[in-house]
Amino acid sequence: MRKVSPVALGLMLALGGVSLGVSAPAVYAKAKAPTAPQAKPSAGFLGPVQKLQEAVNKKDIAAAQAALPAAQAAAKTPDDAYFLNSMKLNLSILANDAVMQGEALKGMLDSGFVPPEQQGQFSAILASRAYDAKDYDTALSYGEKAAALNYKPEEVNVVLAQAIWAKGKGNPSEIARGLDYFRKAIDARKAAGQPVDPSWYQMGVQQASRANLPQIKDWATMAYDARPTGDALRTLLRIYQRENPAMTSRENLDLLRLMQYSGGLGVKGDFLEYAEMAFKGGIYGEVKSVIDAGRSARDARSNFYLTSVDGNDTYTIASQKIAADKATLAGAAADAAKAATGKVAAATADAYMGYGDNAKAISLYEMALQKGGAGVDVAEVNTRLGIAQARAGNTEAAKASFAKVTGGARGAIAQYWLKWLNRTPAA
Repeated sequence: MRKVSPVALGLMLALGGVSLGVSAPAVYAKAKAPTAPQAKPSAGFLGPVQKLQEAVNKKDIAAAQAALPAAQAAAKTPDDAYFLNSMKLNLSILANDAVMQGEALKGMLDSGFVPPEQQGQFSAILASRAYDAKDYDTALSYGEKAAALNYKPEEVNVVLAQAIWAKGKGNPSEIARGLDYFRKAIDARKAAGQPVDPSWYQMGVQQASRANLPQIKDWATMAYDARPTGDALRTLLRIYQRENPAMTSRENLDLLRLMQYSGGLGVKGDFLEYAEMAFKGGIYGEVKSVIDAGRSARDARSNFYLTSVDGNDTYTIASQKIAADKATLAGAAADAAKAATGKVAAATADAYMGYGDNAKAISLYEMALQKGGAGVDVAEVNTRLGIAQARAGNTEAAKASFAKVTGGARGAIAQYWLKWLNRTPAA
């Protein structure tokens, strides 16, 4: 799939002034220090190619096509080949003939008379044409020549990356090699002050994911930084989960809460995992709300989301427990105020937050921190206080709470929350 425009030709004006009455085309004679040898057409070639040139200069496609066979037959030397193919190139542009264009560019390069400043351009065009034709070996050959001449690295390296991926057919080492070229293209665009389409980073993520490469984290980070959406954050969070399989269900729940808060819950498994983590924590209100959200998303968006039977066992049990659970909250809150430690306050705050009562949850989490004592996980309470504050719309207070969480999985989760809260929203 093409992610950049084909290398621009821009050749008609450059070659339209070729005159066989001088030792080299005018455009080359103007070069400050041409390193290519001076081309001199042979006597037998001069007459036929002049007829071809006259027709091309008049933009008479039919006459040029009629004159071409004689000029081709008369071309005997590399000098002749250069002039012939320069005319053939202009004819191909007039006639919009991509095949002839490729033949002309290759013939000019093979003649040895193309100066270095245009060898890169011609090689890049041939690489792009070959890639479009699925001739990946040729695309790589000419692409590497253009890259060696540092011609438009922001485009040439993309062609090289795509050719490598297409030829490699999922080979991890080839995917990694293509990613290296792709990164060079992005770096070149940045160095030139050109914008980088955020979809380029997503392509890098997709390629790294295909081969399960460790580079996926770097690409996912770049994708998020380029366009900080919930979907991009979801990729980062899933990578973190994969890298930290020992994370507890309570830690995972707070990570999934961020996925939900950022709008990144994307498929059925996201909703079911979230509901399972909440169920393990006895937070029944949140079990019901997340499954309801997954089912509503299916109705509104696509069949990637929950049906009426997905998660039904968990949903039924949680729903049955909600009334009795809610009935205990007021008493639990009173007990929390009397308790010597903050353990009861923290547990009660969890339940209130699960039912969406963020104000009550915030008050109880703050009480848990103030009381402290055995059974109070300060890092967890600060994390969940920050979540409740964020959900309540108090972003600055949430940032302050998350900033207090350092080290371990909790510290990483808090940093991801801060990353989202501190983002510049995507346009």
